[in-house]
Amino acid sequence: MSRPEAQRSAPAFAIVLLSVAAFASAANMRVIDPLLVQLGLEFGVTVGAASVAATAFLLANGVFVLVHGPFGDRHGKMPVVAIACLAAAVCCALSAVASSLALLAFARFLTGVTSSAIIPLAIAWLGDNVPYDKRQATLARFLTGQTLGLMTGSAMGGALGDWLGWRSVFWVLAAIYVAAGVALFAVMRARPEIARPGERAAGSMVSQMLGVLKRRWARTVIVVVALEGGVFWGSFTFVGADLHERFGLGFAAVGLAVAAFGGGGFLYVTVAHVLVRLLGERGLVLWGGCGLGLSFAILALAPNAIVAFAAIVGCGITFYMLHNTLQTHGTQMAPEARGSALALFALCLFVGQAVGVPVAAPIVDRWGAVPIFWGAALFLPALALYFAFALRNHRA
Repeated sequence: MSRPEAQRSAPAFAIVLLSVAAFASAANMRVIDPLLVQLGLEFGVTVGAASVAATAFLLANGVFVLVHGPFGDRHGKMPVVAIACLAAAVCCALSAVASSLALLAFARFLTGVTSSAIIPLAIAWLGDNVPYDKRQATLARFLTGQTLGLMTGSAMGGALGDWLGWRSVFWVLAAIYVAAGVALFAVMRARPEIARPGERAAGSMVSQMLGVLKRRWARTVIVVVALEGGVFWGSFTFVGADLHERFGLGFAAVGLAVAAFGGGGFLYVTVAHVLVRLLGERGLVLWGGCGLGLSFAILALAPNAIVAFAAIVGCGITFYMLHNTLQTHGTQMAPEARGSALALFALCLFVGQAVGVPVAAPIVDRWGAVPIFWGAALFLPALALYFAFALRNHRA
């Protein structure tokens, strides 16, 4: 039986290490994008064919999270995260020495399998070890690593690929994973209680998942995060192409503009503790949703690239206002099966993204990205209003 939540304490250094691990996991999602031309030249294939290395990682990352969640509930979330870091390091090393595109794609698939455990189980561990009244601000600090990883993943891949060759990128990621994994084991040795499994639901992996889905509030959170992921990423994915087509920005400037989203997220992280105290959860949801609506409307109407840049930063700030609140409730959907609950949360976010982009693509091809931006500007505030209303009823 686990100790009561209020008596638990999460060592600050452990949270930092989990954030470092999340940095590597998030960077891994985007690090290969700028390497596709080099990979095509290396293996004598087209850029499109080389993209299988990116697809293999994303596929494994989205699917295998369902396995890691219940596994973490059973054996302890922190140990599984530490093991996943070391296993992901080995897989990154395999990517660095791959002698063919097929072997690289296989190594990237294995990297996705192992790396997918890190972020959901780290968030679930925070749910086990941080009291609820402090959890949202703590999750925001943890998100620093994930946000920086998404910001710098493509930039790191492009810079290191140019300077030292594409294989060096995977050696650097492997080193970060090793550092985080070894340090996490050291922390667990010093504080064995943080490595123990919490109170856990009985039954198999499938029964735990079904148990989560039987809860009305869990279904609400999961559906909202799927819709949020589908509409937001289905729209934001085309921001770079829109900047290039409407304002004639070069690809370097487009990359900087897209990175501005991560900059907005980082700004939110730095003031999250103040916003949580001033606005509360419902306030964060409402301001976040309305801010997203305003940001996408400005993107649709932007007369120049400078205004569009500002709107992208606004997207970063307000997206994390809404999404961080959803994550916080994701940790509380099923306290006895947090790993399973966060696995479902992550899967639905991934499925939403996977559906949103192909739904938006033909609209963008025919009419451009502006109609998609207007759709997001109208839908996301409505979704936030619904979740704020549901949150009030849930508390009542």
